Amino acid sequence: MVNVLTQGITAPPLPSKRGRKISWEIDDEVKLTLLKAHSVNVLDRTAIRVKLGIFHGGEELCDVIESKEVDGSVAEWNEQYPIGLKVKDLPRMAKLCITLYCQNARKMPKSNSSSNIDKKKKAKDFVPIAWVNTSFFDYKHQLRTGVLKLAMWPATNDVDLNPLGTVESNPNLEDATLLEIILHQTNDKSTISFPPFDLVLERAAKVAGESNDNMVNLEQISEARLDELRHIVNRDPLETLSDQEREDLWRARQDCLQSIPHSLPRLLTCTRWHKRDDVSQMQAMLQIWRKLPPEEAMELLDYKYPDLAVRKFAVDCLKELTDDLLSQYLLQLVQALKYESYLDCDLGLFLLRRALANQRIGHFLFWHLRAEMHQPATSTRFGLMLEAYCRGSIAHIKALSKQVESLSKMRTVNELIKSSEARSKERSELLAMMHKVLQQESYVDALSSFISPLSPSFKLKCLRLEKCKFITSKMRPLWLVFENEDPDGDDISIIFKNGDDLRQDMLTLQVMQIMDNIWQEEGLDLSNGDKVGLIEVVTEAETIAKIQKEHSGASTLKAAFQREAILDWLKKNNNTEEDMDRAIEDFRRSCAGYCVATYILGIGDRHNDNIMVKKSGQLFHIDFGHFLGNTKRKFGLNRERVPFILTNDFVHVITRGQQKLTIEFERFKECCELAFTILRRRGNLLINLFAMMLSAGIPELSDETITYLRTTLNLDVSEDQALENFRGKFNDALKNSWKTSINWMMHHIAHKGD
Repeated sequence: MVNVLTQGITAPPLPSKRGRKISWEIDDEVKLTLLKAHSVNVLDRTAIRVKLGIFHGGEELCDVIESKEVDGSVAEWNEQYPIGLKVKDLPRMAKLCITLYCQNARKMPKSNSSSNIDKKKKAKDFVPIAWVNTSFFDYKHQLRTGVLKLAMWPATNDVDLNPLGTVESNPNLEDATLLEIILHQTNDKSTISFPPFDLVLERAAKVAGESNDNMVNLEQISEARLDELRHIVNRDPLETLSDQEREDLWRARQDCLQSIPHSLPRLLTCTRWHKRDDVSQMQAMLQIWRKLPPEEAMELLDYKYPDLAVRKFAVDCLKELTDDLLSQYLLQLVQALKYESYLDCDLGLFLLRRALANQRIGHFLFWHLRAEMHQPATSTRFGLMLEAYCRGSIAHIKALSKQVESLSKMRTVNELIKSSEARSKERSELLAMMHKVLQQESYVDALSSFISPLSPSFKLKCLRLEKCKFITSKMRPLWLVFENEDPDGDDISIIFKNGDDLRQDMLTLQVMQIMDNIWQEEGLDLSNGDKVGLIEVVTEAETIAKIQKEHSGASTLKAAFQREAILDWLKKNNNTEEDMDRAIEDFRRSCAGYCVATYILGIGDRHNDNIMVKKSGQLFHIDFGHFLGNTKRKFGLNRERVPFILTNDFVHVITRGQQKLTIEFERFKECCELAFTILRRRGNLLINLFAMMLSAGIPELSDETITYLRTTLNLDVSEDQALENFRGKFNDALKNSWKTSINWMMHHIAHKGD
């Protein structure tokens, strides 16, 4: 086998500049001194201590260090700690993670034993109060040395060392705890730089020539051995490899390069980033590694892959994305910006260039960035990107400014009708007050002739004031109806919600749209193309609850058990046989898509007001406040008692009112099985889409909850076994549909007056 590491490496090492040292040439251990902390928010005489760790992505590079306990009112340590990591092995993107803890006194639990335990004795329990991260090398590739003053972020109780967090200090200096440390201060005050790329390649060539792993091998690797490697590589991203598997994969890195290019993410996790020899070889191999499909390359932008060369490789792969696909994955790519250590980065430049070349991408990039400007950890980066985009797209600024102004007016109206004073007024009085405000000249100007923030394809001409209202709920969202600027277009209705966190809904809708695109690619049309949700009003549709209540004047108790309700409603709205056939087919396909999607994503709270049907037959779900198995509970009991919603109402439509399971139902079941199998084959993509959103801080999204996808997709068994398991879930949903009907009845009773 040809040794790829020796190809084309002819550049001599750069001459050393005066006063500059190369980190790979320094055999000293990294020195870290903890000095003191200022403005620690604890009571006097409260003990505090510090925990420190060095990480590359999510990998610990050394043992975690814990300081001695000191008085919080003084907070001085002045201690140097041995790290056990040499400067020559310090990765380019290594970060120091620090968490400050204070003592929280609590009483010892009662004991029935006869031991001499003083019941008044306090047990020491330390809780996190602040954290901060910093990179070892700055954007000039120089090692940070000397005294550093780090403004810490407030910590919640579940925070330990936080490698996922930003490397920026807290900009709120007035309230932040300030920590002083000394990083590797040398006697000669020389600058220590990470080696330039030509020195990295030179090192790689030297190691390749000396290593037995990289000797020229005249024998081709066997197909059986390649199959073993593929088995390791093809496991889902959440499955951890054993030490032996990591070693085997690293030894076979050249075989992976030549025969299994999609192994790159796995191989990168096997690289010992705290060993300069491994790093040099990996960097060299990246230069000749075949480009990955963009959807696979996106994984390399996760926080687990902080190396600059790796992230540049990923961005180069993303350049193959069409504008439509880039728009589809923009939500994750904006979140991936949070994992960048420096403001000037390849991903940021890529997104700006594509946004400036396509105003539709620019529209959504603007709103994704602006939505998180209130977060101090991202405000600087996102603010600079917003400024760069606006300066580069002068023609777009006016339209975006008008959208910002319109949302500001909507927010003012919403706050007015949900204020404490408004709570005591009648709905009719509030509605009149809302209309009066919307008639003011400043509101008329702001809410006329502007591009819809939801979709730049639509321009909103003016309000249809007589159709505008608010929804009676805690946040009192506005229901606004606009005349379409297009004289042939229908009115455009939107719901403005202020105070609700819609990021989970946005993520769920995006992933469902991607699922539908995957099905379409495989030739499976499940009619899930409409992007519907809480913030978009879907016309010509009703909730299952309303259809059931209005069916033949059914009582509240009986409404949920009216199996004929949906079919009769569709017949009422589809007068011809051809229209009815089309409606039932659309219902069958869309029902199959949502059965599979809601099962895989673990969507909870599926009552009959969260499922709707269009007059054309398409079924769809709304309000995704619970996902990944986080279900609603009542009196400690799980209200979600079936894998997904497949009630007798739905079966009655699919079988066209037949009492027995028909050929149409068998087609429906086969459609569900095919949809599940297709998505399972793309399970890694689905997992990565959620993993890249961890930095968003969505309450129900965590490392633990993402594993729910592994369970529903059954990624650790064969495809046949996974399909058999899904068939069991399908039968369970069908057999226990009466439990869903009971839940729906209880929902009817609880909302009888709505």
